[in-house]
Amino acid sequence: MLSQNDFEQLNQKGILPGVIEQQIMNFRQGFPFVKLVAPAIKGHGIKDYDENEIDRLASVYEKYGPEHEVLKFVPASGAASRMFKHLFEFMQSFKGTETNLLNFEKDKSFNSVFYFISNIKKFAFIADLEQVLSRDKLNLDDLLAKSDFVTIIEYLLTPRGLDYGNLPKGLLRFHQYDDVARRSVEEHLVEGAHYAKTHNGDVNIHFTVSPEHLDRFQSAIDLVLPNYSKMYGVKFHISFSVQKASTDTVAVDMNNEPFRENDNKLVFRPGGHGALIENLNDLNGEIIFIKNIDNIVPDRLMEPTFLYKKVIGGLLIELKEKTNHYLQLLDQGNLEDQKLAEIVRFAQHDLEIQFSENFNDLRNDAKKRYLFGRLNRPMRICGMVKNEGEPGGGPFWLENGKGEVSLQIVESSQIDMNNPAQKKILNESTHFNPVDLVCSVKDYRGRHFELHKYVDPTTGFISIKSKDGKNLKAQELPGLWNGAMAEWITIFVETPVITFNPVKTINDLLRDQHLNY
Repeated sequence: MLSQNDFEQLNQKGILPGVIEQQIMNFRQGFPFVKLVAPAIKGHGIKDYDENEIDRLASVYEKYGPEHEVLKFVPASGAASRMFKHLFEFMQSFKGTETNLLNFEKDKSFNSVFYFISNIKKFAFIADLEQVLSRDKLNLDDLLAKSDFVTIIEYLLTPRGLDYGNLPKGLLRFHQYDDVARRSVEEHLVEGAHYAKTHNGDVNIHFTVSPEHLDRFQSAIDLVLPNYSKMYGVKFHISFSVQKASTDTVAVDMNNEPFRENDNKLVFRPGGHGALIENLNDLNGEIIFIKNIDNIVPDRLMEPTFLYKKVIGGLLIELKEKTNHYLQLLDQGNLEDQKLAEIVRFAQHDLEIQFSENFNDLRNDAKKRYLFGRLNRPMRICGMVKNEGEPGGGPFWLENGKGEVSLQIVESSQIDMNNPAQKKILNESTHFNPVDLVCSVKDYRGRHFELHKYVDPTTGFISIKSKDGKNLKAQELPGLWNGAMAEWITIFVETPVITFNPVKTINDLLRDQHLNY
């Protein structure tokens, strides 16, 4: 199947031939649907804290968090082009005819082009837009008066102006302040200064970016970093990485044979955000916060974000410290029955670990080995918000192929919607995943876990794409917070909906949460 030229191409990308063979097998066999056991809800999989406990956990983090090596990890490689889908479509179809204008004015919904144009002066990028228009001797008000909306959008989205349609979300201006319009990447600097600071004032932030945007990210951050360092009295340490070529996946045709270029080279595609488990694995940190690049708010609404980051951080510190203590005891052996029972209660109640059915029948030595294996894993605390109709993954109790039941974040595409029982469990879910995690990736001896060992490879995803007018199948690796962390110790905590404010379309920046007044 693979030629000598194929092997040379694989070698250049750092991909082993066996990996490609497994990927092709995945295309042919397909990935199985997950098996939902129950939704994770408050009292059964989702921890819900009262005001006193919230304050206590936040205080734990404020006291002990800065003693650790804290890192803020921000996936920022995604392109912003999907944010502007309705604007690109409008540019193609709007010719300025009377019918066009009638249709334009007819749809006044929040996500319409009419709403975008009517509120264009509220966007944080407005000064930049007016500047590039002025450069070419154009005036925004004149264009609006003439209903020349296409020119306005062109200057926003294309290289003719700001080129927003080809930039990543991190480089777009999200929020307007009195004296500055902040890009979303800048808001993450502000967040980091408030909850990812060590005792000596160091703030470590890592961005995963696309190779073609790396220089622009570095330039944008270098330009503003001195101001934010002075403003918050911290020293930022900013690092970047790109998705490794070795995590790309081979594409196949509709007959599940390798898809090839005209020169017969294999076609590869990025493996999705699940590939970033490799980037995370390369980082040195004890407490790692993970949050998407577009889920930020202006200063006036950041306080709840700071509070609940400290809450989940404080919980991680407490649970990890106790877990490490018990692992040391298990490692030493000679545990009394009472202490062993104490560890079992902690694992079941505090860590939400469900044991195998025959656990109670095991001899004590076997119980100790079992407990050690279940506790000696990476740990993550995941904020979950009440589902108010937002799309995305959610928290569930899941049974894997080995018959083990555990808490997992599941995407709707992983669920068999034709199975009434599975669909019923989905409909009973109450929360969804805002991608708000804090992780511990070191073991009880202080050594880094090899994170790729805790991935469930059966949770990938196959989609239909096209290239040069031909359909192909693409394969995404298990998602970063889905299958890539399937074997981690997972704790879900309810967090308020105000902590989830993503920007999926450009009009989302017109929501109250993003308007800074």
